[in-house]
Amino acid sequence: MDLNWVTGRIAVGGGIWSAENMAEVARAGVTHIIDMQLEFDDTIIAEPFGIEVLWNPTDDDFQVKPPELFQRGVDFALAALDQEESKLLIHCAAGVHRAPMMTLAVLCSLSWNLEDAVELIESRRPVADFADVYVRSVERFLEQKVKVPRR
Repeated sequence: MDLNWVTGRIAVGGGIWSAENMAEVARAGVTHIIDMQLEFDDTIIAEPFGIEVLWNPTDDDFQVKPPELFQRGVDFALAALDQEESKLLIHCAAGVHRAPMMTLAVLCSLSWNLEDAVELIESRRPVADFADVYVRSVERFLEQKVKVPRR
């Protein structure tokens, strides 16, 4: 399965696409998924494994992303991480732009410094690419976001 653990409880990756791959995700301990891909909603294939999915469809079009997109993902992530044994996978089709972008928003909402979060994600997921427009979109979201303690 195409995923990399950024922290002990947060992974970032590419598309799951099939029940067989979802079974592998479940075996990895993932309990919650933020699905950023426009191309496919994981909800149906995750259901038999009891994995909760937020389908947050996002076009990888190198356009500014609205704060509401990040708010949906961060709210879901924080609620998931409040559950002691949960593990969160944030993914898109290739795990290059959209999933790292949302992972950045989640980590920064957990009080990570933006630069440190980018460095962490890139060190754990070398294919991650932070397009300037996407980083600016995250920064715009964070300007209106209240920080919570790091988990």
